[in-house]
Amino acid sequence: MLFYLCTKVTTTHRMQKFNKRFEEWKSLGTQLSDFLAVQPEVNTAWQEELLKKVNMAVHHNGWFEKSQVLHALREWSNALSDSSLSEWISRYPDGTFETESPKRVGIVMAGNIPLVGLHDLLTVSLTGHTAVVKMSGDDNQLIPALLANSPEITSGIEWAERLNSIDAVIATGSDNTARYFEHYFGKYPNIIRKNRKSAAVLKGDESEETLVALGEDVFRYFGMGCRSVSKIYIPEDFELDRIFGAWMPHQDVVQNNKYGNNYDYHRAILLLDRKPFLENGFVIMREHEHLSTPVGTVHYERYSDINAVHNQLVQAADSIQCIVGPTEWADLPTVGFGESQSPKLWEYADGIDTVSFLSKLH
Repeated sequence: MLFYLCTKVTTTHRMQKFNKRFEEWKSLGTQLSDFLAVQPEVNTAWQEELLKKVNMAVHHNGWFEKSQVLHALREWSNALSDSSLSEWISRYPDGTFETESPKRVGIVMAGNIPLVGLHDLLTVSLTGHTAVVKMSGDDNQLIPALLANSPEITSGIEWAERLNSIDAVIATGSDNTARYFEHYFGKYPNIIRKNRKSAAVLKGDESEETLVALGEDVFRYFGMGCRSVSKIYIPEDFELDRIFGAWMPHQDVVQNNKYGNNYDYHRAILLLDRKPFLENGFVIMREHEHLSTPVGTVHYERYSDINAVHNQLVQAADSIQCIVGPTEWADLPTVGFGESQSPKLWEYADGIDTVSFLSKLH
């Protein structure tokens, strides 16, 4: 009887801790929504400090323009809504988020787009583990400012330059850094992410509105994200001018110094090498089989059989983050046009369920 009572008390305590963390993350979503509604004015010390970091972001990282940072914050305000968090939690059996033996989980964050490491931090926090966080030097200002008003969350975080005394690790980087991660963290339970890119598949009957939405998948965050579309499959008779016209609302990307320099450099290289390409002053389109492209460049490939495209993408699945277009392909991570940069909480990077990974740590 005593053992039963102790177990019941312990379980209740774990549930209470989870509920506190859940409510604080949900509160953060509300605070973000309020911040976005009033800025550039501010009403609280937390809003003032966050706005300061948002305004400083582009000086710290030339890719983090204010509009891009605000977009990332808006996506997170939606993701941390009660409905979004509740649907995510409901996908798992009872007790998944109430760990019996909390571990120290190292997180190596990337810095290619604003707040890209926040999802890993959210999952470690909600599953009751301690997060030992190595932030990227390219994005080490926004997340601490974001969480400065969330004591229940930050009590479970250690900011670190080196990951010492950890029990597991989640690390995100390039193919090169992944080899380093595998060498140093291979002895721990781990999730190690490598380079991935995203593609789009057009059937030829897309409306102007759909092609405009595709521009969001291509140009958001200047194409720096793993969910950024870098290659487009098009029917043999598709007119590329339709794409160029639909993407004109994104022409200001070339005003960003880093993007503009990349665009000019790769355009010059293609000219010197006498390689064929098309361009419209802010994006290069090149017929090429590779998924990966330089910044400012999109590859395209014409097809006569869409089933062959499907088979090709299935074979390349380990290199693909998501596919924009044919959502009927249930065996591939497909999303609708304009949705690649707005993943749901349960649409995990590299298709690896982080919650399931963390819930199995003993």
